[in-house]
Amino acid sequence: MLFAQISDLHIKRPGKLAYRRVDTAAYLERCVARLNTLAPRPDFVVLTGDLVDFGAREEYEHLRRLLTPLQIPYYLVIGNHDGRDALRDVFPEHTYLGKPGGFVQYTAMFGALRLVALDTQDPPNGGGKLCDARLEWLEATLASDTATPTVIAMHHPPFACGIEHMDIQALDANGAAKLAAVVRRFDNIERVICGHVHRPIHTRFAGTVASVCPSPAHQVALDLREGGPSAWVLDPPSFQLHRFTPETGLVSHLAFVDDAGGAHPFYDASGTLID
Repeated sequence: MLFAQISDLHIKRPGKLAYRRVDTAAYLERCVARLNTLAPRPDFVVLTGDLVDFGAREEYEHLRRLLTPLQIPYYLVIGNHDGRDALRDVFPEHTYLGKPGGFVQYTAMFGALRLVALDTQDPPNGGGKLCDARLEWLEATLASDTATPTVIAMHHPPFACGIEHMDIQALDANGAAKLAAVVRRFDNIERVICGHVHRPIHTRFAGTVASVCPSPAHQVALDLREGGPSAWVLDPPSFQLHRFTPETGLVSHLAFVDDAGGAHPFYDASGTLID
């Protein structure tokens, strides 16, 4: 089982640039093209939130057009920049998104692996929240199958990463503590995968591993200073590939959208190491 994770697409209305400079639509087009060429091809793609920039229907219509060439099934997760009902309206065949007015939480099975998606949105706040209703749904969902290896997908990371202006708007501390208490009770949780921070980040969390996926467009500046400024950079656009086997569990790779050249052989035709 192989799946790809992309996050924080921030698609705007056609012709609009993020921060007057970043053509997020063009970046997504390149990412989709790259995903289509992967060998082996992922079984599915999960998009962990901030699919668009202002939660507007026109943005989701643009996103839908950009995702149409993707030749792999994809699953959508809600982020703080998203709009639940506009998303549902534009992607009606994605029935797992639920009914109007409700949270966007669901499960999906892929062979020997289960995906559980959480809704951490807390409008109008940029930070995340998990209320008791969402946590109760999660606990009941996890308790319904304690054997199948499970990946929890959510937008806001439930941990501090050290980038201060992003930690201020991470999942709220109370929700993170309650989430940890739930996750810790189940030993079949392979990973908690997140977005929001636009960087590749990994840490221990509640007896498993939590990770953050970078963006296929702009990244958050890596600045671990106290009081560091809120800033973005054009580091290489990237995504994550997660490979699961029963023997190894979930093994994750950082993958880059753009081709940097290669692959170059280590050995020549005679089998001699190229020095």
